[in-house]
Amino acid sequence: MGWEGWFSIGVTVLTFSILALTRISPDIVMVGGLTLLLVAGVLSPEQALAGLANEGMVTVGVLYVVVAGLRDTGGISWIVHAVLGKPRSLRHAQLRLMSPVAAMSAFLNNTPVVAMFIPAVGDWAKRNRLSVSRLMIPLSFASIAGGMCTLIGTSTNLVINGLLIKETGSGLAMFELAWIGLPVMLLVFVFILLSSHWLLPDRVPAISRYDDAREYTVEMLVETGSVLSGKTIEQAGLRQLPGLFLIEIDREGQIMPAVSSYEKLRDGDRLVFAGVVESVVDLQKINGLKPASNQIYKLGSSRQDRVLVEAVVSERCPIVGKSVCEGRFRNLYNAVIIAAARNGRRIEQKIGDVRLRPGDTLLLEAHHSFAEQQRNSRDFFLVSEIEDTAPPQHQKAMVAMLILGLMVISVAAGWLSMLKASMLAAGMMILTRCTSGRAARRSVDWSILIVIAASFGVGNALQITGAAETIAVALIQLANGDPGVSLALMFLVTTLLSAIATNNAAAVIMFPIALTTANSLDVSLLPFVITLMVAASASFSTPIGYQTNLMVFGVGGYRFSDYIRIGLPLTILVGLLTVMLVPASWHF
Repeated sequence: MGWEGWFSIGVTVLTFSILALTRISPDIVMVGGLTLLLVAGVLSPEQALAGLANEGMVTVGVLYVVVAGLRDTGGISWIVHAVLGKPRSLRHAQLRLMSPVAAMSAFLNNTPVVAMFIPAVGDWAKRNRLSVSRLMIPLSFASIAGGMCTLIGTSTNLVINGLLIKETGSGLAMFELAWIGLPVMLLVFVFILLSSHWLLPDRVPAISRYDDAREYTVEMLVETGSVLSGKTIEQAGLRQLPGLFLIEIDREGQIMPAVSSYEKLRDGDRLVFAGVVESVVDLQKINGLKPASNQIYKLGSSRQDRVLVEAVVSERCPIVGKSVCEGRFRNLYNAVIIAAARNGRRIEQKIGDVRLRPGDTLLLEAHHSFAEQQRNSRDFFLVSEIEDTAPPQHQKAMVAMLILGLMVISVAAGWLSMLKASMLAAGMMILTRCTSGRAARRSVDWSILIVIAASFGVGNALQITGAAETIAVALIQLANGDPGVSLALMFLVTTLLSAIATNNAAAVIMFPIALTTANSLDVSLLPFVITLMVAASASFSTPIGYQTNLMVFGVGGYRFSDYIRIGLPLTILVGLLTVMLVPASWHF
């Protein structure tokens, strides 16, 4: 190994140290490390940028668009209610989340499974007042464990099985890995349920800290023939939105204050809520509810082409001192007031009767152009567009679910690769207008894609310079001819490489070493191959070792050290279980 190998190891150690000890964004750190390798001449531009063309990285990016289609049609809300339900406690929530995720990941690529569940879990946590940071890592770990149970559960299993077929002429059966995969999955479940209270951070969602936030009053109608009709307030999920309170129900002119959770909704009920803007936005997305103001249907475009905007009234506004109806607000600004707040408090009047004063904060439904047109207007002190506020197109939810189902079936049946199927699904989401081009572009988390692409470049440097193989061979030689010790070292080295590179890269690097070790010891190759599969996927201790860990990194508000704290002991336990069980099922 030349200086290039030592330089690659040094850059990798430096990169990981910065990630572990600082709060610098992972995409900046990874690109910085890749830049050092490129400038030093260790990598050519083609090798450094190969990650940008990597099929796995592109697949993750395209899947964000597929998920946007599910989100914009309310399909994710259906997943929340149909699959996740209402948990009784944090442990119950973790179990309800991990069980379906692990089951789906056994038969599907775990990347789209996690991509689909991330926004659903975020919404579910908010409704049930759970900490997202105690759910996202269990989501990722469950998908990893589920993927170990079958041959098609992860791309790593398929890669190693392909190498095994090439070398021996035969491969593994579809469910052969379940002998080790199911015990590992059970271990992951038990470990998270018992230890996450101490090892996972409890970062309180921002909305629970808004004790002094602006409180709006908003009125919603139960639509005729609504799916909410006949359901109780509790069943409709109207008691589960944090920062929002149902003040009263106006039913055919009869006011019902202090509404019981068991009160059943009827068509035409006018519901009056008070709460912070985040919950008002969530309220707009509930299937079966619509704003009580008829003015929104006079704006001349579909609701999917509009956004919610906050605006503060100035003393120069021409309708100050007039009621909203008298001032003809909609005609003047081509926008409709959904809710209003004064001095941070809700205004206890119907919107149309409110007489505007300077300093009143208005929550408006308007076209995208409103914020640009009024940002410098003297009529308002402040104008700001609220992100992701377009109401879901619930009528297209089944279309989005059908597209997702076809994508899953085409991959599971082997008709299309994951990349081809996801690209077709993303295109269909846009063509059927389940999501717009604008929403699709904004849905992609570019920072995650940059980290994935850069990590492939760093992994290439370790592989090309021979650093990875040198380290692996040296450690394997420590076994002194003992198959059991060799198996343990195989697991250790593979998980180490998987943590600092990628699981597929680690598998490819370690397979020839596993083959050489088995031949030199004159034992069966299968125990080493199975251990290699488990070890390459057991990337629990770092966020960049596995794509799903990266995907939940930012969403959960995690730090690098969070993965080490919960992932390292779990990796050790999985290693011990693997070394004990594999020789019992696949004899040397």
